[in-house]
Amino acid sequence: MIKRTLFFGNPAYLSTRNEQLVVNFPNEEKEEAAIPIEDLGYVVLEDPQITITTGLLMKLVQNKTAVITCDKQHLPCSLLQPMVGHTEQTERMRYQLNASLPLKKNLWQQTVSAKIYNQALHLESRGNNVLKMKRWSTDVKSGDTGNLEAVAAAHYFQNLFSEVEGFSRNQKGVPPNNLLNYGYAILRAVVARALVSSGMLPSIGIFHRNKYNAFCLADDIMEPYRIYVDAVVYDILETGCPIEELSKKLKTELLLIPALDVYIDGKWSPLMNAVSRTTSSLYDCFLGTNRKILFPEYTGIRLDE
Repeated sequence: MIKRTLFFGNPAYLSTRNEQLVVNFPNEEKEEAAIPIEDLGYVVLEDPQITITTGLLMKLVQNKTAVITCDKQHLPCSLLQPMVGHTEQTERMRYQLNASLPLKKNLWQQTVSAKIYNQALHLESRGNNVLKMKRWSTDVKSGDTGNLEAVAAAHYFQNLFSEVEGFSRNQKGVPPNNLLNYGYAILRAVVARALVSSGMLPSIGIFHRNKYNAFCLADDIMEPYRIYVDAVVYDILETGCPIEELSKKLKTELLLIPALDVYIDGKWSPLMNAVSRTTSSLYDCFLGTNRKILFPEYTGIRLDE
């Protein structure tokens, strides 16, 4: 089942009744609205004047709904997740924490290889020559000691947004960096939610290990999925609409990312479901019953109507 994403960009009062999220708009003449909590996967709270009851927060967490709040720049800045995401959580975390360094280096090698290959497929779909990138995807060494991830990323973004004057991938760079930042933040929340549901700690990574980063593993596992954010942003640019400011229309487009259909393991699947398959396969690698993380292969994007 595809879970819904709700976005609140205006003042609202959010509460719960009869296992539903109930929305009231104190500053607008709108009727009360109600949505079944079981249908919700993500709730994005942007306006600082939103009021939400603890009763609703409790039910959202119990439903494993990711609650995302935004900062003054309207970018997602926090994520509320349950303390217990899986019935075998303690055991699963133990396997994760006990993972050997050679295993983590191998898992990172797989991740970087999948990311570069997907970047190559995306560029190829846009008419670029990608023989070099496809070769890089097979040349990644254990732990990516040659730093091919960075080499490929520089080449990829230089070619993908070559027509955008002054563009380089930088969080504070010129548009469409603002769109990429927003999309990646949503994707990060999707991955973190899936990791918790699979009983793992999003903060303990296989490569990323910044002590100030609470989502190191999420940042690792989302790498091959970034391509889908890039594809959505590219398509937005193709429409010619203004991108200097993150309008409501642009946010609506980017908030559809969890519901995009992606190609994984020989079939199409909503991205949020595909991520859950990826995190489940990651745990199997920690457990020792599998050696390969299951990642999607870029074959375009589509939204299941």
